[in-house]
Amino acid sequence: MAKTQISVPDSTAVRVALWRALHVQVDPPPHVLEDEIGLQLIAPPEGWRNRPDMNPQGTRGYRASIVGRARFIEDLVLEHANRGLSQYVILGAGLDTFGQRRPEVAEKLRVYEVDQPATQEWKRRRLMELGLGIADNLRFVPVDFEAGESWRDKLTASGFDASKPAVIASTGVSMYLTMDANRAKLREIAALATGSTLAMSFLLPLDLVDPEERTQHEMVYERAKAAGTPFLSFFRPSEIVALAIEAGFREAKHVSRADIIQRYFTGRTDGLQPSSGEEFLVAST
Repeated sequence: MAKTQISVPDSTAVRVALWRALHVQVDPPPHVLEDEIGLQLIAPPEGWRNRPDMNPQGTRGYRASIVGRARFIEDLVLEHANRGLSQYVILGAGLDTFGQRRPEVAEKLRVYEVDQPATQEWKRRRLMELGLGIADNLRFVPVDFEAGESWRDKLTASGFDASKPAVIASTGVSMYLTMDANRAKLREIAALATGSTLAMSFLLPLDLVDPEERTQHEMVYERAKAAGTPFLSFFRPSEIVALAIEAGFREAKHVSRADIIQRYFTGRTDGLQPSSGEEFLVAST
């Protein structure tokens, strides 16, 4: 039977990549993150900025959240790479472009992108078509989660050295997993070599979202449910930190939206800042 050809990757991955490009195109500098490579990969039809989910004013908070979390992860990776860490794992990599945009950092690392096989096949093909190529230190790790494949086993088979520490990034994933699946993922990562660090984004319960943004968040949740990808898990900061310690991490801390704003959005003349609702767990083995 012939393989089914895929024409586009996951719609969420596309939206994230387009928001990152939109930040460069419509928000004034300094840009929190400069990334239009995802836009090149997608090559959307002319007029893509007229899509309802690309409205420059209506998506300000969301795209600020996307570029803020990406910048936070990249700064964390750079910090650890400068200390000699040599492995970086991106769970649910989607259309991440770290390897193409930051070659001076990526060349110090072996970068493992973990995602569904179809998405990775599409991305690999587009990188080659654009002439960007695939660096020797970039490893695609295709994992069919629906078939019950183990990302840890696949990672090891791709050359990951379990005896050495790594930075593990997991953004925009935890909300789609059940509470039990999140616990299992935390335990798996906590079992990595001493000195490893996890940076994981998570959604706050609706009562912790800014009141003026709750209606908009409820609409997003309903759209996700209607699309067949409902949000399943929400965490209070104290809960996610406790879960990480329970899973076996040596230390864990909460990085709030306020922390991200202070790092990357202070002093902006346009008032751009992330919407409320998504924050970070940073945990170390």
